[in-house]
Amino acid sequence: MKVTKDKILEALGHVMDPDLKKDLVSLNMISDIEINGNDVRFSVVLTTPACPLKESIKKACIDSVKKYAGEDLNVVVTMLSNVTTQPKKKENLLSGVKNIIAVASGKGGVGKSTVSVNLAISLSKSGAKVGLIDADIYGPSIPLMFDLVNAQPKTIQVGEKMHFLPIEKYGIHLVSIGFFVDPSKAMIWRGPMASSAITQFISDAEWGELDYLIIDLPPGTGDIHLTLVQTIPVTGVVIVSTPQNVALADARKAVNMFSQESINVPILGLVENMSWFTPKEYPENKYYIFGKEGCKKLADEMNVPLLGQIPLVQSICESGDSGIPVALDKDSVVGSAFLSLAELVSQQIAIRNANIEPTKILEITNK
Repeated sequence: MKVTKDKILEALGHVMDPDLKKDLVSLNMISDIEINGNDVRFSVVLTTPACPLKESIKKACIDSVKKYAGEDLNVVVTMLSNVTTQPKKKENLLSGVKNIIAVASGKGGVGKSTVSVNLAISLSKSGAKVGLIDADIYGPSIPLMFDLVNAQPKTIQVGEKMHFLPIEKYGIHLVSIGFFVDPSKAMIWRGPMASSAITQFISDAEWGELDYLIIDLPPGTGDIHLTLVQTIPVTGVVIVSTPQNVALADARKAVNMFSQESINVPILGLVENMSWFTPKEYPENKYYIFGKEGCKKLADEMNVPLLGQIPLVQSICESGDSGIPVALDKDSVVGSAFLSLAELVSQQIAIRNANIEPTKILEITNK
């Protein structure tokens, strides 16, 4: 019996997307079907290039075509991606950015910037277009972590206004207050000044088209966090903590802040940093110096995903100081951990975009 495109689509209708719980055909994820005798080719358009289930979906497609359309068919599947997004109004700021990911922590010193940087690198290496805003106005670390301490963005004329171009390195588009001030001097700004700087990073930078824009927030729950949710629709928040109780207490506050009804930004999940210490000389050994699985317990308690556990190893510190993020080496233990984190974050974003209403910008009310 002759194989037709309809027969192939019927076969692929039996393949379910594990996250979205619908078949690939009804999700419009199948394209470019070509049939030449017993040779069948088609593409599967995933919701993110960092999909952790890419290979299992590909295998399921091949198996289903052979089962329902013909065992003797030679099936070739090309895996493509089109990152999903929330519906946006064209007049919104960052209208060319598909997803905005805030990375937050209730407490300082838990490695939030390290997670932000290496998450950005890992998403970019998967094939996504990625930007990163260093919103930690009082303690910017992105310039150092990318070896851009003395870098300055170029400016361009846009209409009657001057805009600036994010600096690009390792495929990431970067903006930080550290690019505009003397790195040796302390930032002595009141809250409104810091909030104004964040607004300018969003409105005056030429971000262009991005799949993901990561915003590395300062610790705590303050002015800059409120400015962010009052300015742009944040797709979701990643909360970073260490396993110890003092950090978890503040992480719980961060989750509660973004979850409260007036703000209502989805929590994509928790990242446990410094989960265990592994000495370079004994890579198989794990020492739980800050406690064990504290974030897992908090994630279970607050009904949010645990996105990853990042070990404490010397190479992370060295890479941050040298300006060569550890995620660039995806074959290392830590690089692999960040790659897994990127896959799970992008997976949660795809699920979020398919099932939850777009985030609303928090309206400012004066009472």
